[in-house]
Amino acid sequence: MSGTTYPDSKPLPASARVGIGQVNLTDLADRYGSDKGSTKHRYSELYQMLFLPLRDKSLRFLEMGLQIGGPEMGESADRKTTDVPSIRMWLEYFPRAEIYGLDVSDFSWFEAPRFQFIRCDMDDRAKIAEAKDTLPELDVILDDASHASHHQQNAFLELFPKLTSGGLYIIEDLRWQPRPYEKPGITKTAALFSEYAKTGVFTHSDPEISAEFAKHRQDISGVFMFQVRYDKKRRDQVAVIHKR
Repeated sequence: MSGTTYPDSKPLPASARVGIGQVNLTDLADRYGSDKGSTKHRYSELYQMLFLPLRDKSLRFLEMGLQIGGPEMGESADRKTTDVPSIRMWLEYFPRAEIYGLDVSDFSWFEAPRFQFIRCDMDDRAKIAEAKDTLPELDVILDDASHASHHQQNAFLELFPKLTSGGLYIIEDLRWQPRPYEKPGITKTAALFSEYAKTGVFTHSDPEISAEFAKHRQDISGVFMFQVRYDKKRRDQVAVIHKR
């Protein structure tokens, strides 16, 4: 901590922990400006526990949603994109992984060894299915795209089968849905998985979607809901689904 003294009555800043222990994902998130780090969502604290044992493996990792903004924030899908902070973070954190990025906006300008970009409109399930056909089997899938409930659910139904046994499917920001996309009356993804975690049954306002999710129950090892700071007023909630 470079000789700096911090009072016990105040939280220890993330920057004070740099250099202690193994490579820490929060350090990388803060360095690259990812909102998964200590300055906003703090998801990196959960991911450090989940991913540290996987760091040096030759895994395949997909993230959906590569930069804040886009149609869910009232911007054009053809907006000018300028950075891929989380992708840069994953490339450094997983030195042997193949990283795939999927977004409605164009990020084809970003080129790096071990990275492949796929452009896809999450509002069109057929497009998600097309994207799925271009992907290999995946070890980790992380949905940080629009956060619209039907986008999240369509993505899960299409992509969960691509997950390898023992793989992780993660959905971020479950307590925030964008007004431009969210459909009235649809079951929220947080409610869908919370109910499943409690009862073992998927209950959805659309019986056909309930039936589609039910088909995946035999492949689900467990569902875990993580609430940042255990504060239900916060929007920082994550679902982690573990595949058998």
